Amino acid sequence: MATAQSQPGSSPESGSSPAPDWIRAKPLRHPGRTIWAVVIVVGLALFIYGAATNPAYDWSTYLQYLFDQRFWQAAGITLLLTVLAMALGVVLGVALAVMRLTPNRIMQSVSWVYVWIFRGTPVYVQLVFWGLFSTIYPHLQFGIPFFHSFFSVETASFAENVFWLAVIGLSLNEAAYMAEIVRGGIQSVDEGQSEAATALGMSRAMALRLVILPQAMRSIIPPTGNEVISMLKTTSLVTAVPYTYDLYARARDLSVETFNPVPMLLIASTWYLAFTSVLMVGQHYLERHFAKGASKVMSDRQLQALADAEQIHASQDNR
Repeated sequence: MATAQSQPGSSPESGSSPAPDWIRAKPLRHPGRTIWAVVIVVGLALFIYGAATNPAYDWSTYLQYLFDQRFWQAAGITLLLTVLAMALGVVLGVALAVMRLTPNRIMQSVSWVYVWIFRGTPVYVQLVFWGLFSTIYPHLQFGIPFFHSFFSVETASFAENVFWLAVIGLSLNEAAYMAEIVRGGIQSVDEGQSEAATALGMSRAMALRLVILPQAMRSIIPPTGNEVISMLKTTSLVTAVPYTYDLYARARDLSVETFNPVPMLLIASTWYLAFTSVLMVGQHYLERHFAKGASKVMSDRQLQALADAEQIHASQDNR
């Protein structure tokens, strides 16, 4: 009489099907990634070695002038140009964005034309025009248009203050880009938020200030941080005004003085990189601050608070 033999992993009493074997998963190998990583590391090592041993870089001169008084003074002026131009650009950009979103056709058209002109022409050309402002407009007359002029102002005195001409030129150009950034951020907020604010009796300006803009900051901060970093480097173009006390202009002047341009340009690049690194850190913390409550992933603190609440609730039920 034949007897049935149980299969491995099966139970004779239950007659169940055999259990499947354990899956032994092996990670996929990516030899291409490894090869490219080795190539990149070797290339980077060769570049560093070449830069360290190349006499054209003249690292002794680099170290000698890195913290020269003329350089750190120019670095301070560059930072001041960046801060002032961005502050004015942000304020004007917000105003242009609000004008673009209003139902008034005239204000929409003015905002659109402004953005079209200042985004469509190179910033260097705009700065050259500001340097020629006193030539284009030697007199500014104030009064009733086409009827009577009360007084006029000579613009020759404006040409002497080239620092503010540079600030105005940079800020007017930046306002066009900030207007689009702010407009996109406002439009990213759900329309129900403005409707709820209106239902609570808020005016349009109050709803924009208290409800819409705080929520739009999550979308506005990242590109604005990029604009600040871009503005820091765009200040090197103020020589078109001409303004020659910024970081790049100082490096160019010292290059002529020492007949050694490479280390001077390296010093200017080092200062730009240092400022950019600090700005990137500040941008990171700003983004994290305005992103609170937006992520669906709970943080460790939130998970711990939830676990504590569940434990307290369970202990109360046991009582």
